[in-house]
Amino acid sequence: MLFLRYNHLVFPFLLINFVFISHQLIEAQTLIDPAFDQSLSPFGSQAGRGSFLGRCIENDDGATFTVRNNCSFTVWAAAIPSGGQRLHSGEAWNLKLPFGAVGRVWGRTNCSFDSSERGNCETGDCGGVLQCQSSGAPPNTLVDFALNQYNNQDFFRVSLVEGFNIPIEFKPTSNECSQSVRCAADINKQCPTKLKAAGGCNNPCTVFGTSEYCCGNSSRSCEATAFSKFFKERCPDALSYPADDTATKFTCLGKTNYDVVFCPFRP
Repeated sequence: MLFLRYNHLVFPFLLINFVFISHQLIEAQTLIDPAFDQSLSPFGSQAGRGSFLGRCIENDDGATFTVRNNCSFTVWAAAIPSGGQRLHSGEAWNLKLPFGAVGRVWGRTNCSFDSSERGNCETGDCGGVLQCQSSGAPPNTLVDFALNQYNNQDFFRVSLVEGFNIPIEFKPTSNECSQSVRCAADINKQCPTKLKAAGGCNNPCTVFGTSEYCCGNSSRSCEATAFSKFFKERCPDALSYPADDTATKFTCLGKTNYDVVFCPFRP
């Protein structure tokens, strides 16, 4: 019997215990980390202490993501887990995500890579490599996801905590789930002067680095600011600052497939 325990990076309030026997998932237990301030968690207390995802569930794929570039320009898509892929306008990239995967998807712009897949991007760069193994540098528009969590639900959101570079939509394509989330506003053209960056619009935490904007380890001393309200007015469903408790939490039944669309409403 092999016991595996790890902490998720994107949603640090989750502690998950996995038990495998002969490569079959027998038990997956989701716990709230008692040291984590639950008010900061993107999905509140929905995970439920000691709740079981399921028993005797085959250890197979959790979902298929199809990343589509509907922009008029090339986007270098990035995903953790899964790496990265150059997408010319109209192209798509299919990702197979494992059961219980927790990660993020974003787009990079104005990239240049050599034959060894090393280079750099103007926005969203992940350490100068095509196949991302770490998060992208701000500014970048993010989709965060956690698959097959409490009651075998998928959780997802759009986050502007690291700024904005490309309009994005995350939508289900199976299991009759109708929930979707998007940030389709042209924020780059409207970006406040102090937040402007090459190819995007920074979040104020990136620019100023103060607790007023970055929130630290507690939401009690962190409130919405004029800058976070700027983002919220244009993308009301998205997380606009670290302690944003007005951001909508989206869920679908586990094993739902999804489209991630860059520039979802381009004519």
